[in-house]
Amino acid sequence: MLKLLLASQNAGKLRELQAILQELPIQLVAPAALNLNLDVEETGKTYAENAALKSKAFSNASGLIALGDDSGLEVDALNGAPGLYSARYAPTPNATDGDRRAYLLKNLLPHSRPWTARFRATIAITTLSDETYFAEGACEGEIIPEERGEGGFGYDPIFYIPELGCTMAELDEEKKNRISHRARALEKAKEILKTLMGK
Repeated sequence: MLKLLLASQNAGKLRELQAILQELPIQLVAPAALNLNLDVEETGKTYAENAALKSKAFSNASGLIALGDDSGLEVDALNGAPGLYSARYAPTPNATDGDRRAYLLKNLLPHSRPWTARFRATIAITTLSDETYFAEGACEGEIIPEERGEGGFGYDPIFYIPELGCTMAELDEEKKNRISHRARALEKAKEILKTLMGK
């Protein structure tokens, strides 16, 4: 059975990855199970570069095939910001998700609505022969000024999906795991994993 290490310390992301990949006949391994506590610096200029930095670092440290991802929120009124810096988008150190949402809304106030935006994700899978494969996904929506919903994490409570009439944080896990940017990237990544299982 293929062992796949999930190259993330983010509990919310790990839950999402495990839920979406559970139907594959692979053994998912969280870093904590190996006492792996890597802090990979995201120095890449693209989501793909950052995802690969993570998957390669975790694969090399563990001797397992590793799946890393990088994702971001791109807001059109802010010329695509926060983008690559979504997880670090706040002027204060040790900022929470709530701090980042508040800072984003403050920066959007001078701009007229709708504040169109998209979540974008890239998955990188690094094999034991140090080859890396990529898959991408996106989810379109808009930013709203009030938080709605208890689910998800990050910018989910202010990311509104017009065709569903709700925010990402108002979706139940099953629905989110069908339509989110990460879910769409993982659907493509599944095909890569099936190919690797066949080898």
